[in-house]
Amino acid sequence: MASLEKLVIQLRKKKQEATKLRAKAEEELKKYRSAEKRSASGIVSIEKKIDSEKENVSDVSSVLNQKTSQLESIGRLVATAEERLTREREAIENAQQEIEFAENPEEKQNAEARLRSLSDRIEELVSEIKNRQKTAKKITDEIANFSTMKSKITSTIQKQSKSKPTLREAMVTSRKSAEKLVKELERRIKAEESAKNALDKVSSKIRRIFGKET
Repeated sequence: MASLEKLVIQLRKKKQEATKLRAKAEEELKKYRSAEKRSASGIVSIEKKIDSEKENVSDVSSVLNQKTSQLESIGRLVATAEERLTREREAIENAQQEIEFAENPEEKQNAEARLRSLSDRIEELVSEIKNRQKTAKKITDEIANFSTMKSKITSTIQKQSKSKPTLREAMVTSRKSAEKLVKELERRIKAEESAKNALDKVSSKIRRIFGKET
């Protein structure tokens, strides 16, 4: 009888240890699955951010193309105006010479009228060139700002893309660890059940012995 009681104590300890190991395995499995879920969630979050940033890059690129086209157009208009300005200034020199060498008052008056008209056109061209150059400066600054913005967004995308492999590796590692632990947990559950069955059998046997003695 004493040996049976000793066996009961041993089996109880064995069952308690098996239960403890099973609970520990369950906790570890929960931890690995939670880590896998966090990694997977992180990957999804990064992919959404990357898609969003790519849309931003596309929008910024579109604006940059528009601004660049505007700047090129203004550059062509300024060049054309400067060519006209050069011709008008040459025409002024000719008009001045005509005034100087006019043979009669009528020729002089015509040359003076042409000189006034040329001066007005030159003033208009100078004003036009200044205004367009001012606009070009503003657009150049905007292009610089948008280029900086695009560079920052692209850098963000690159950084986020680099973090994906790390998260994916962590997810795979957690998944493999969880798969191994599932098998270990099955063994520990069986060990716990085996210890419980053994304890139940001995306990039942003791009860039967006590029943006979009474």
